[in-house]
Amino acid sequence: MSRILSVLMPALMILAAPTAAQASLDMAKKNACMACHAVDKKLVGPAYQEVAKKYADQKEAAAPLAASIRKGGSGKWGPVPMPAQAALSEADARTLAEWILAGAR
Repeated sequence: MSRILSVLMPALMILAAPTAAQASLDMAKKNACMACHAVDKKLVGPAYQEVAKKYADQKEAAAPLAASIRKGGSGKWGPVPMPAQAALSEADARTLAEWILAGAR
């Protein structure tokens, strides 16, 4: 039984990965993030891939990015401030931050 699981588990994880990414994209759409951001191009706010590049050298970037998502901010990416997303739960903000840092794929 454990041998079967050791063979099947990596395959199941590979199959689940696109689902997690799609869930994060759906969460971004549901919370209107995509009104100002896109995965690969600047809209009102920076492209998620640019955000990932900016934080690429920071191991613990998910926590401060999640906090920025919830609290909003200004001056990091230009003159247009990001409004606070206080209705977003901390867990959802963390999920979005981790997805963004992974290149929003």
